[in-house]
Amino acid sequence: MRLILLGAPGAGKGTQAQFICEQFKIPQISTGDMLRTAIKDGTELGLKVKEIMNSGGLVSDDVIIDLVKERISQPDCENGFLFDGFPRTIPQADAMKEAGVKLDHVLEIAVPDEEIVSRLAGRRVHPASGRVYHVDHNPPKEMGKDDVTGEALIQREDDQESTVRNRLSVYHDQTAPLVDYYQQWAKEDPEAAPQYHRVEGVGSVADITRQVKEALC
Repeated sequence: MRLILLGAPGAGKGTQAQFICEQFKIPQISTGDMLRTAIKDGTELGLKVKEIMNSGGLVSDDVIIDLVKERISQPDCENGFLFDGFPRTIPQADAMKEAGVKLDHVLEIAVPDEEIVSRLAGRRVHPASGRVYHVDHNPPKEMGKDDVTGEALIQREDDQESTVRNRLSVYHDQTAPLVDYYQQWAKEDPEAAPQYHRVEGVGSVADITRQVKEALC
């Protein structure tokens, strides 16, 4: 099972990625994971990446693709892998196709923007413990205060509405075009292209997980 998981920030990819990885006994891989692993292992490519990052440079798509090929050749990827947050752009998807990286599925968790804004902007956190509340779906007993300590809850900067909308804008500009990319490829060359699946990410976790399982099994 070799697949890409697509979806906007707050779409619930993390929950479904955990289910998929447990179900199919495959590792979840992100660009950050690959960079850290290569640097930690001290591979030739890892040393190159470390030098680029230490000098403040950006790791090129070519290097990222080489990292992908190196990472998925490792023993824990024998049964497959799940890419989360990669590819992020059309050039990365093209480079992966040209490098011959085989994929079985592309799974999109689709959630309307306003639902995501509601999910994320409604979060409130107790900094000391990490307890998370939601003003609508899981409110504290006393508004703005932690249930256990009574201390003030905060809204993280990442959860502020302006930040959430900005992240969504970046997603739509850079990553959402991958939806069309993989749908079109599946139509033009179904033998070579991964199967494309769209799952509506609104509803209970159990219902969304059921849709994911039906799509992949």
